[in-house]
Amino acid sequence: MKIFGYKITFSAKWLVTIAFLLLSVRFIIIPLQIAIAFYQYPHPQSIFVLGGNIEREKAAAQLAKTYKNLPIVISSGNPPKYTKAIFQEAGVELSRLHLDYCAVDTVTNFTCSVSYFKQRNIHHVYLLTSDFHLPRAKAIAFFIFGSQGIAVTPISISSERASESRLSLLRDSFRSLVWVATGRSLISFHPRSRNQSGNFNTQNLINIEHHVTS
Repeated sequence: MKIFGYKITFSAKWLVTIAFLLLSVRFIIIPLQIAIAFYQYPHPQSIFVLGGNIEREKAAAQLAKTYKNLPIVISSGNPPKYTKAIFQEAGVELSRLHLDYCAVDTVTNFTCSVSYFKQRNIHHVYLLTSDFHLPRAKAIAFFIFGSQGIAVTPISISSERASESRLSLLRDSFRSLVWVATGRSLISFHPRSRNQSGNFNTQNLINIEHHVTS
């Protein structure tokens, strides 16, 4: 087989085939699935919050007051007692909350939540996270949620942090594409310390307590 005058070997043919399939997933299949989800479900059916900042949960509580029938999924947020206090203070029924602590980073925020949404036939969600974090979250959502026919309407929470590096966006986009192809999230590409993976140290709890009671 020749392409642009170059002879392609059998192994190279496989590489070309794989590249073609990956490009098809990126530019044809996933965009089509997302478009179908938006068409069939024009209004979000759930509020999805990426853990890591108490302001995200406060914003989600306010959004939940506006959309009173939407379930709220918080992926690896603050400890349950503090999260529940935020929503109780806002007058949101705790029965609407689904707190999941499976995720250890942003990619697994999405991979851990796919089954919850699919089991409940949810195909469109509000995606809440901080403004600096949103570009990476949207890229991951495109691959992981998009491949499962789940569309997102992003909502950014203002912060004072600088935007994340392009390297982290590219890294997690690659991991997300690998998950679509293999079901593996390559978590070793993004090592986390014990405290960062959902175990809270004393200072974290003091800070959260202050926010909840203030």
